[in-house]
Amino acid sequence: MRQTTLSVVLEVEPASVDHLSREIERLRCDEEKGPGVTVPYDHLKWGVPTLHFLSMSVFEGADYDPIFVIEANFDGPPGPFWAQLEATLAASDYLRPILRCCKRPLDKDGPMYDAVTAADSHHPIAPYLKRRTVKPSVFHHGNRGLERERILREGELFGATRKTLAQADSTISNPYRGMTAQKIHQSLRTALLDKFKWLDTRAPARIPAWERTLDVGRLLGFLLIVMIALSVPGFLFLVFLRAFFPAWASRFIALDPVSLVLLLIVPLVAGIVLYWTWSARPGEAAPTNSGGFTLSRKNKPTSFANPFMFFFVAMLVLVILVVAMAVVGAVVKSAIDVFAFGQSYLPALAQNWCPMVGLAIVGIYTAFVFSIPAILVWLRWLERRDSHHDAPLVDQREMRKMTRREDWIPQNHMGSVVLVKPGVLRMALVRTGHRGLGLVLRVFATDGYLGSMRTVHFAHWAFINNRSRLMFLSNFDNSWDSYLDDFIEKAHSGLTLAWGSGVGFPATRFLVLDGASHGRQFKTWARHSMAVSRFWFSAYTEYTVDQIERHARIADGLRKATLTPEEAATWARDL
Repeated sequence: MRQTTLSVVLEVEPASVDHLSREIERLRCDEEKGPGVTVPYDHLKWGVPTLHFLSMSVFEGADYDPIFVIEANFDGPPGPFWAQLEATLAASDYLRPILRCCKRPLDKDGPMYDAVTAADSHHPIAPYLKRRTVKPSVFHHGNRGLERERILREGELFGATRKTLAQADSTISNPYRGMTAQKIHQSLRTALLDKFKWLDTRAPARIPAWERTLDVGRLLGFLLIVMIALSVPGFLFLVFLRAFFPAWASRFIALDPVSLVLLLIVPLVAGIVLYWTWSARPGEAAPTNSGGFTLSRKNKPTSFANPFMFFFVAMLVLVILVVAMAVVGAVVKSAIDVFAFGQSYLPALAQNWCPMVGLAIVGIYTAFVFSIPAILVWLRWLERRDSHHDAPLVDQREMRKMTRREDWIPQNHMGSVVLVKPGVLRMALVRTGHRGLGLVLRVFATDGYLGSMRTVHFAHWAFINNRSRLMFLSNFDNSWDSYLDDFIEKAHSGLTLAWGSGVGFPATRFLVLDGASHGRQFKTWARHSMAVSRFWFSAYTEYTVDQIERHARIADGLRKATLTPEEAATWARDL
């Protein structure tokens, strides 16, 4: 089942902010210690069985009226989730008084708001919340593919394994001591199978093959669209040549097949030669990436820490893009020839193929010779004139409220809203950067972690207020300081790309450099933009991202009737 991350953003009547805060506090108190409550938040936990995390926050600022934000991370589609949430909170009518503190939308949702907030109204709230949903521009799902029910039952299984392996009486020798890993696996499986009968069933794939294929296809489609956009100056240049210098234009497009193959293959062959030349040099230390992983000469380089490997992959991607652009162009041109001139499709496709490859190559070369350098020069000109908020004012009263609510359990929550820098180029780059970053995360962050970071459960950015502000919401492990330190040390480039469009963000270079690597300035800036999480729910408060993955590995091993000695030894390390 796919996981979903979304948020509802509603503008608040300034005079109703205090009343809204009291209503949210009433919900929090009733869920924690209300009448009939034995375990805090159990009412919400079992009333909405697909919910992982839920938060409610109020962001106030001098530039805009306050906004009320509901952040939700859950399994499955939004419709059933909102219906379950409304049904769970309907008994004490929490949501309707909260919505009455918000402004009436000026768009076509206004009549629905009137129906929901009218006196003594029983109009469904879920459709209105679904209509006001804001989709994230970038998101990450830790423990991707593990639905909440599976996380909870595998956590229960882990507790049972610990209890089974423990020895209550210290005077009696532990029967598991001295066993081989295979024997421990067999004994544990036999002991636990009666209680956990689902161990006899095969676990569903965390990420189905069709979803992986779709993610890769989306990323390649995104790269194709970006490359076509960057190639537009080259296409316009060819139009100019064809109008005034037709002989020169024909030289660019009407290339023979041998020349086209050489133009495609030479960069790829150069990348292969450089890659194997570098990896074959004896006695030379390989480059080390930012995480400290060293590639020795005994091991072929397998990461992008090797610049030649990166060049090889880049050339391969460029060749794929050239072919894809040519295919798209040839298909479209052939379809036009068929409908406009009555030609047969396959002969038209054969006739248009070589010119379209030549056109694609011209576009690619133009992108790297003209478009990308021009964009970088323009961007750098803007970056050198940016203002940076090195010491933003942090409200100490709000800071105390935030710190009082942090570090009660292994998990924490943060929410931030910042203004977005104006300008056509920045708008285009930040929207494109967010889209690309989101697709890259979907393709490469599939093992439950965000690269080498093992602390992020759910996190997302979203543009709000007609895309004039950027909101960030995250559910993470450990303290706020250590969480941001993790980002600064291990993922500052991605963080700078995602957040660098915010007004006052530390100085950046070329969109992804510096920025968040200015640790102290960045953390002060982030604190300044944060608000108190007035209501926050976690369905598994004691589990970190790393623990959930550990539970999953143990459960996967116990699902198998037998393990090889190597598999059993690897599995037993998690015990």
